[in-house]
Amino acid sequence: MGRPPGLSVRLKLTLSYAGFLMLAGALLLAAVGVFLVRQGWLRTNEQGAWQAGPGTSFIRGFTPVAAWLMLFLLVFGLLGGWILSGRMLAPLARITDATRTAAMGSLSHRIRLPGRQDEFRELADAFDTMLARLEAHLAEQQRFAANASHELRTPLAISKSLLDVARTDPSQDTDAILDRLQTVNTRAIDLTEALLLLSRANRQSFTREHVDLSLVAEEAAETLLPLAEKHGVTLAADGDITPTIGSPALLLQLTTNLMHNAIVHNLPDGGGVWVSTWIRPTSVVLTVENTGEPVAPERVPTLTEPFQRGTERVHTDHAGVGLGLAIVRSITRAHGGTLTLVPHPAGGLRVTVELPAAPRP
Repeated sequence: MGRPPGLSVRLKLTLSYAGFLMLAGALLLAAVGVFLVRQGWLRTNEQGAWQAGPGTSFIRGFTPVAAWLMLFLLVFGLLGGWILSGRMLAPLARITDATRTAAMGSLSHRIRLPGRQDEFRELADAFDTMLARLEAHLAEQQRFAANASHELRTPLAISKSLLDVARTDPSQDTDAILDRLQTVNTRAIDLTEALLLLSRANRQSFTREHVDLSLVAEEAAETLLPLAEKHGVTLAADGDITPTIGSPALLLQLTTNLMHNAIVHNLPDGGGVWVSTWIRPTSVVLTVENTGEPVAPERVPTLTEPFQRGTERVHTDHAGVGLGLAIVRSITRAHGGTLTLVPHPAGGLRVTVELPAAPRP
C-alpha cells in the first residue's frame, strides 16, 4: 500500500515534548508578569502604555534571562524529547523487525520482549502468540498435505498395479480384478469427499440455520442401526430438545462420524453405544459413549489428527479414511463449539460436543 512520506513518530513525539515545555515556560513567564503587575512593578500610564514601576532594574535584568530561559527550554525539550522518545519506541522497533521477519516466511522467530507488563509488552506477547499459532497451523497443514498425498497415492498405485497385471497376464480373473478396482476406486472417492468436507468445514462456507441436535442424533442412529446390528452392538439414543445454529448437513455428518467410530471401535460382540443430548443455559451438548478396548490417555489427543487410525481399524471392512474425528473437530470449531474426548478406564470413549445454544425468541 503506497503512502506519501511523513514525519516519524519519534520526531512527532520530540516536537510534542518541546512544544509542551515551551508552553509551560510561557505560562510561567505569564504568571511572573501577573505577579509583577500586582506588585506594582509594572503599570500603565495615562495613555495606556506599560511602564516600569519601582522594580525597573529588576525587570530590565530579568528580560534577557527569560529569553535565554525560553531558548534553553526549547533546546532541552528537543534533545530530551528525542532521547526519551527513542527509549520509549525501542520495543516498537523490535516488534517491527519481528513483523518483517515473519513477512519473509520465518514464523519461528519470537520477540520475547523483557520487562514489566505494559502496552508494548502486551502487543509483543500477543504477536508471539499469533506467530506460535500460525507456525502450528502451517505445520499441521503441511502434515495434512503430506498425509493426504500419501493416502491418495496408495489407491492410485494399487489401481495402476492391477491394470498392469490385467494387461500383461491375460490369464488373470478379469472379474476379480474389476471388483478389486471398484473397491480401490470407492476408497479413493470416499477419501476425496472427506477431504472436500474437511476443507468446507475449515472455511466455514455454509449457511447457518436453526437445528435441533436431538433430531440429528435420531436420524444418524436410524441410519447406522443396521451397521450396529451387524457388529452385535446395542445402539441407544435419547435426550432433550437441543436447539442450536449451524449447518444441518455438517452437524449430521459430525454425529454420524461419532456414532460410526463408536460402533466400529467396540467389543467384538455384546458392546454398546449410548447417544444423549441435553441443554445448558448457554449451550447444547451431544455425548457419544461406547464400550471397547482401553485407550491410553496419551493417545487420546492424537485421535482428532487427520489420518490417525488404530491398527484394529485398518484390518476391518470399515477401515475408513482416517478423517472421521478430524472432520468432527473441524465442524465443531466451525460452529464455535468444543470437542472433548475422555477414555473410560474399563475401555471405550466418551466424546462430548458442546455447541452454542440458539438464542431464545
